[in-house]
Amino acid sequence: MHFSVSLPTDRIGRAAEFVTQAAVAEIATAAEDAGFAACFVTDHPFPPHRWLHGGGHHALDPFVALSFAAAATSRLKVQTHILVLPYRNPFAVAKAVLSLDVLSGGRVILGVAAGYLKGEFTALGADFAAREDVSDDAIRAMKLAWARDDVHFDGPGFRADGNSMGFRPAQTPHPPIWVGGNSRAAIRRAVELGDGWVPFPNSAAMSKYTRTPAMETLDDLAQRLAFAREHAATVGRREPLDICYSLVSMGSPSIEPAEALDRIGTLRELGVTWLTVGFAADTRREYIVAMQRFARDVVARADDGHAAEG
Repeated sequence: MHFSVSLPTDRIGRAAEFVTQAAVAEIATAAEDAGFAACFVTDHPFPPHRWLHGGGHHALDPFVALSFAAAATSRLKVQTHILVLPYRNPFAVAKAVLSLDVLSGGRVILGVAAGYLKGEFTALGADFAAREDVSDDAIRAMKLAWARDDVHFDGPGFRADGNSMGFRPAQTPHPPIWVGGNSRAAIRRAVELGDGWVPFPNSAAMSKYTRTPAMETLDDLAQRLAFAREHAATVGRREPLDICYSLVSMGSPSIEPAEALDRIGTLRELGVTWLTVGFAADTRREYIVAMQRFARDVVARADDGHAAEG
């Protein structure tokens, strides 16, 4: 099991503690030293004000934020969790991803999704209704741009008539693409076009806002994983699919080590390979201490055979 920890750069109410070059560097370095495999940030370029005051959050540009984390570390992977593909031209995204992968020495994990926040689509001039098809074409277009020169591709709102990116990603053939979302469409996209799937805990009450099915129990996760395996068999996919899930639901209280280890054992049996975590703290010192404690009490034990023991 691998663990990815949140960079709390969304904490703009505590910006002096969490949203500075020093803060990102200190937290990322501490995460690497503690044994986390990756750090992650999310993506909200210009969300609606009403959504923010209903529980939403801001986000720095993910490529800029992660570049600071990558510059401060040497082994820690840097993960978009997630990047909303339809917000941007896919060739511009491909160059940003490639640039970060080259300069980080091949440490990018590209988590992507179709998105759900209609007011943000409107503000950015993106087509909300076409977001599923746009996401599929964007992944195909990026793969072509990374793989070859003289690219020809005709997609919704973008077209290449013999264009070249020149550079190649450090990772071959490209950074892993993990597709987020609980819907069957997202799972199909992950199986057919991606390297991983990123489901997320989602209550029935929240599903109408997040526009993806509820995932309230591990049985819900197991059913969706079964569909992913069935679809992989149908389309002839043989490569394993990374599964990245959250150890606890957003807004849930911190989890005790024994409970965390027990849950990790169950998730591993289901096929989960990565877990995301974050910590409540008012200062980055508190955040780092909580992160180090979790790494000592959970991360180290989860990989040494103790997860089943609790």
